[in-house]
Amino acid sequence: MVSIASDAPTSPPAPDGDAAGNTEAETASPETSKERSKADPAKRLTRIVLAVVVVLFSCHMAADRYTPYTTLGRIDGFIVPIVPQVSGYLTEVNVRLHDVVTENQVIVQIDPLPYELALQAAQASLELAGQQMGAQVAGIEAAAGRLGVSQARYDITKRNLARVEKIAREHPGALSEADLDQSRASVSQSESSVISSQANLRAAQEQLGVEGADNPNIRAAVAAVAQAQFNLTNTTLHVSSDAAIAHIPLRVGHDAMSGHPLATFISSVDGWVQVDMKENNLGRMKVGDRAEIVLDAAPGKVFQGEVVSIGFGIETSPGGSLGELQTTEQAKGWLQDPKRFPVILRFSDEESQGYRRAGGQASAIVYSGSSWILNSLAWLRIRFHALVSYAR
Repeated sequence: MVSIASDAPTSPPAPDGDAAGNTEAETASPETSKERSKADPAKRLTRIVLAVVVVLFSCHMAADRYTPYTTLGRIDGFIVPIVPQVSGYLTEVNVRLHDVVTENQVIVQIDPLPYELALQAAQASLELAGQQMGAQVAGIEAAAGRLGVSQARYDITKRNLARVEKIAREHPGALSEADLDQSRASVSQSESSVISSQANLRAAQEQLGVEGADNPNIRAAVAAVAQAQFNLTNTTLHVSSDAAIAHIPLRVGHDAMSGHPLATFISSVDGWVQVDMKENNLGRMKVGDRAEIVLDAAPGKVFQGEVVSIGFGIETSPGGSLGELQTTEQAKGWLQDPKRFPVILRFSDEESQGYRRAGGQASAIVYSGSSWILNSLAWLRIRFHALVSYAR
């Protein structure tokens, strides 16, 4: 019997278990790839954000040491009361509140007539005493008058030196050694003038002879002339430097009392900024470091300055009187803020002179490192704050 082969196609062999698994894996792999591709951007964004946070935190930590910045600053100045040495009513008040005055400009004039009469009386008494002794006293009168003027000037320069030294003690570095030397030199010159006037007076007295110079009446008359000239000179009150009048509640006819302030002026020549820096800002800071200052009174402007002194101690409780340490502003927050120490900055340019209002707010940044990256960021930061101060 002949077998006839079937033309029907034979079915392919069924795939075994491994082949089936590979087929499923190949089918699932495109979906898995899509899921992974969807997850990757989120991971990348997380990594980028984390990296940015780390970089910013590192920059902040470095900036605190190399370019410290603070908004806790205030302007200080040389504030001087105008105190008369004699009493009387005012015949002239030549300035008004907030006027800008120049050195030696007359502020107030006390009626000089009573003191002119007192001087004439003293001179007459001296002349009478000389006539009684048969001596010429014209030279003594002139010498006594010059002595009175010299003593008045010496008194003014001593009081000015005391104010300067007080500022230097309370704010080390706020005034330069040149300022102190100039004030001391003025006192020395005035003292020399007094000594010279006294010598001239003694010479004039000696012309009367030993008996005449030692005569108690002559000595009393000479002292009276010197005192009268001293009082007459002090009827004119003036400022000792360029300044702005900060307080002057006066008008013509006001009674001035000796030793009681009439007005207050703020020197426009001297001015400095006290900034309260955190302890961790002071590690690299030193005297002479360059600083940039922003004043609320001059938004958009950045002024140049330098560090002139760094505080060594503060008072942790309210105080600040003579013999006590300074108190500083302390920031409040949920973490204990480091203590802040006063740092004194001096302006390096004259552009700020019209904006130095005592008590005004200031912000500052100090360049205590040489990293151009941190310095550039600090440069941008202080200028951004200067622009933002328009909105304050």
